[in-house]
Amino acid sequence: MYSMLNPINKATFLFLLSAHIMIIITQTSCQKLIEVDAPTTSITADNVYTNNLTASAVLTGIYSRISMNSITGNDLSAIGLITGLAGDELTLYAGAKDVRLRAYYQNNLATITSRIDFWANIYNEIYIANLSIERLNNSFSLTPGVRQQLLGEAKFIRAFCNFYLVNLYGDIPLVTTSNYAVNSTLPRAPISQVWMQIISDLKDAKILLSNDYVDGTLLKKSIERIRPNKWAATALLARSYLYTNDWVNAEIESTEIINNTTLYNLDSLNNTFLMNSREAIWQLQPVNFASNTEDAKVYILPRSGPSSSRPVYLSPQLLNSFEANDRRKTLWIDSVLITGMPYHFVFKYKSGALNAPLTEYNTIFRLGEQYLIRAEARAQQNKIAGSRADLNIIRIRAWLDESKLNQKSALLSSIYHERQVELFTEWGHRWLDMKRIHIVDTVMRNVTPLKGGSWNLNWELFPIPSNDILTNGNLSQNTGY
Repeated sequence: MYSMLNPINKATFLFLLSAHIMIIITQTSCQKLIEVDAPTTSITADNVYTNNLTASAVLTGIYSRISMNSITGNDLSAIGLITGLAGDELTLYAGAKDVRLRAYYQNNLATITSRIDFWANIYNEIYIANLSIERLNNSFSLTPGVRQQLLGEAKFIRAFCNFYLVNLYGDIPLVTTSNYAVNSTLPRAPISQVWMQIISDLKDAKILLSNDYVDGTLLKKSIERIRPNKWAATALLARSYLYTNDWVNAEIESTEIINNTTLYNLDSLNNTFLMNSREAIWQLQPVNFASNTEDAKVYILPRSGPSSSRPVYLSPQLLNSFEANDRRKTLWIDSVLITGMPYHFVFKYKSGALNAPLTEYNTIFRLGEQYLIRAEARAQQNKIAGSRADLNIIRIRAWLDESKLNQKSALLSSIYHERQVELFTEWGHRWLDMKRIHIVDTVMRNVTPLKGGSWNLNWELFPIPSNDILTNGNLSQNTGY
């Protein structure tokens, strides 16, 4: 992407370039009313992919948008907070004025189906990825290594976006072209077909992407872990196999990463979320002026406590799930005391102040998850000793006693619990886990009334925006909305 040795100049340049290119690409997706040849010196959708720098900026734009958007918004960056509110991880401040956040929190999205914007924003990134794949496949003026890396990144991003769409919405239109006329009338594809596309894209990306992290030229190695590489694709592939109950391949893919000790090792709890941590597999570099991660800006409570601008804190359900002496509770959670009442908040990212030194990057994939993926995949195959060993690696880092469990069912329950306290508020893990292991109904029937709402199992899927239902006659709404 770019070096942080001169963060404002280089970051601003690439961000503005990518934003300019995105405007052009978005405009060309609409019908052209007037055809005028562009000056040969201008950037157009046709010549973006003839130059290494401009072609790279298209994918950079996706990473920049995810990084810059507030986690209270409607884009990929908000998935951790929104699903944390919808599930059992976060509490919404009683005085919060955001109607949308309240609807997610009380599992009452039927009242705001016209304002569910994850759908549109994620499909926008898929459109850009599709256009990039099409243009890169027909571009022969780029440096071959650059073209290959960008193709890999585009397929990886498409898989990443589809992963969240299929998990949040169920059956979805499977968009693999930039042709608006085709895309605007697509029906919903079965979940199984979407998973096949995700896995196919990740297999391709794993071959195309560099083994190493690369810099802004895409040709030189970098210490920055901010552009997807082969191992980012492998991480999402391992997760995808886990979600589709392909235990053998989930174990194979996670093992590849765990065995790559040249690049990856578990870091200390204090260092896990630092920029270029040895545990990080893919991170997003901050692009907003004078700040670190958006997570820290939203989650860390000031001494005055929660407010409409800092409206969330940790739920009693999450706080009570930690075992005694779990260092994650003391190092990844902090609190403020307001009139004798403690408000606990997420403290994985610790630098939320403006103008603080750059120390943290938003971590999307990390090695800790891969150990838990392999532990679960091994347990499902009755590889009890290996599963327990992986689980204990995570427990020992948290200063907990080693598990001695020997039965598959008990071991799986322990792994699911460990995922809850290890991955809390990170990219929707808890919400998606509750659905895939079929405990969401049991948990939410107890939790939703405590949040002032009522629960219906249909609401484990989010509603499709009503505007899209109206404009696409082949698109149906999820049950219950």
